[in-house]
Amino acid sequence: MAVRTWLMILFLVFMMMQKGKGQLSETFYRTSCPKVESIVRKVVTEKINQTFVTIPATLRLFFHDCFVEGCDASVLISSPNGDAEKDAPDNLSLAGDGFDTVIKAKTEVEKSCPRVVSCADILTIATRDIIELAGGPSFKVELGRRDGLISKASRVTGNLPDPNFNLTQLNTMFAKNNLTQTDMIALSGAHTVGFSHCSRFANRLYSFSPSSPVDPDLDPTYAQQLMQACPQNVDPRIAINMDPATPQTFDNLYFQNLVTKKGLFTSDEVLFTNKASQATVIDFANNPGDFSGAFVTAIRKLGRVGVKTGNAGQIRVDCTAFNS
Repeated sequence: MAVRTWLMILFLVFMMMQKGKGQLSETFYRTSCPKVESIVRKVVTEKINQTFVTIPATLRLFFHDCFVEGCDASVLISSPNGDAEKDAPDNLSLAGDGFDTVIKAKTEVEKSCPRVVSCADILTIATRDIIELAGGPSFKVELGRRDGLISKASRVTGNLPDPNFNLTQLNTMFAKNNLTQTDMIALSGAHTVGFSHCSRFANRLYSFSPSSPVDPDLDPTYAQQLMQACPQNVDPRIAINMDPATPQTFDNLYFQNLVTKKGLFTSDEVLFTNKASQATVIDFANNPGDFSGAFVTAIRKLGRVGVKTGNAGQIRVDCTAFNS
């Protein structure tokens, strides 16, 4: 009898765990807010028409959110004390257009479906939309996230990839989020529509090593172009495109740039210079379909990181504040 009871308990625990995993669904709002995706899409489209920065800003916001506390919109919280997740040094460069996109979309969604759709899900939908609207692949998103209850600047350090990371460091950080090396390389391809402030890569131009101020893994002509755009002591607000060829199109040219030594960050170029990852970079450079397929797989996996469901989170009324 005792054995049977224990088996029943184990079965119930297993079913509860499976239910927790299965709460994300492509049809989560089918009855509760059936037009949520079209509402968000309209806002995103209008925002992109106002400024292209919306695309890289929203993409980067999604990555930074998911890598700290999971995909729970914790990065959107504002704190009067300046100690929320968005206030961490690694997040201060997040462009305001990403935040604005989600907040505007949330406002419109609330008019149709008050207190139903989480900010985390709106950020997820918006990210999918900006990828497609920039010329990238189209894909369905899993929904059903709750918004997180924690947002602290102190919890950001050590959870976001650094532009000077080597392959081992990149793989270790992504593996913490259940992402493989192929996932990591594919997601790095989002830099095809990215931009960066000069300080994030200045060491590759002016102080790489005592014997070589300029990183030898940087194409000399490209290095000269970067120096012109980012002279020493440049205004820290200056930012440049990470893809010098097609900066406003989500394509595979990022990988073609790596092959020709035009990766902006050390953490970009290492994907090609390291033999352990080089074959994947060459494949993505030569086969845009392979990149698109891998990217969709990877970003859907990223969207499952640290997801809160049920009582583990809430549906925020205001994306920038916890419900009172």
